[in-house]
Amino acid sequence: MNLLVGAGGWAYFGSLGSGSLESYATAFKFVETNSTYYDYPDLKMVYSWRKRVPQGFEFSVRCHKDIARGLQSGGDVIASTLEKMEPICNTLGANALAVLVPSSVTVEEATLRARLEETVSTFHSNKTTVAVEFRNGKPSPWTVRVLENNDAVHIVDLSREEPAFESGVLYSRLFGKGKENVYEFDDEELKAITEKASAPRYEKSILAFHGVRMYRDAARATAYLNAGEFPKITDYTGLASLGEVMKEDSVFPSSKSQLVEHQGWKLFDITSEKRGRAGDYLSLLPDGNYKSLGEVMTSLQSQAPMEGSSAMTIHAKTQHNS
Repeated sequence: MNLLVGAGGWAYFGSLGSGSLESYATAFKFVETNSTYYDYPDLKMVYSWRKRVPQGFEFSVRCHKDIARGLQSGGDVIASTLEKMEPICNTLGANALAVLVPSSVTVEEATLRARLEETVSTFHSNKTTVAVEFRNGKPSPWTVRVLENNDAVHIVDLSREEPAFESGVLYSRLFGKGKENVYEFDDEELKAITEKASAPRYEKSILAFHGVRMYRDAARATAYLNAGEFPKITDYTGLASLGEVMKEDSVFPSSKSQLVEHQGWKLFDITSEKRGRAGDYLSLLPDGNYKSLGEVMTSLQSQAPMEGSSAMTIHAKTQHNS
């Protein structure tokens, strides 16, 4: 089977957010184009994308958001949108066209079903499968049947749900369990996701990460698939690692509740082999306001000492934030 792991776009890839497709393609073998949801790119630009990646690199394409207007209002919008998307998909040799049914689509189920039927039956491409993601509620059995009967795919977030029907293709857009896309997948979650995606019933599985740590999530999933283990997140362990991930964007003074809310979703290295969720440890802080990261680390050291968390190491990593 073919298991593809990547992220939603390459614009923020790289240590400086250089957004180089060539650089992205050295790390991953698949990308879901994000910009096509907002704009119809010139085909010369699309052709350049194809030429800038190695042979064997795969694209999926997000369908332009105009499709939602067609699903809501009808008319010729669906046909005109798909007409513009077809050459993009054909130029890239895209494996899938990802159609989003957003919460703004509020038509009756029978109307939505008919318009989805038009969508999946109108689009024509030799290589590209239509895949549909529902954010307007769980699709009815009758709507699901429309997808199944037209060899379309039900897009899901595997960390939350399973596809509504069996298919030879799995497409998962992964956002996680946080607020919007503010989340980072831990080792156990990535294990579960990759195991599901590796099931023999799938001829092809597509894992497109979309959280704020999407490139790291995708890289860690890839590392696990290749080597059977997860790399460290930081160069440190214990509270020194927690301090490292918090110093990226922590703001002080902050209350305990603010720290849990804004920093709790992050992962850090408890040991070289074990990751922890920041919120599980920040919740152990005494209630109150904290003036610096160093103060947080000192308090945590007394509340929840961890392996790799000597006072000297903590101080060395946090004194410039104090």
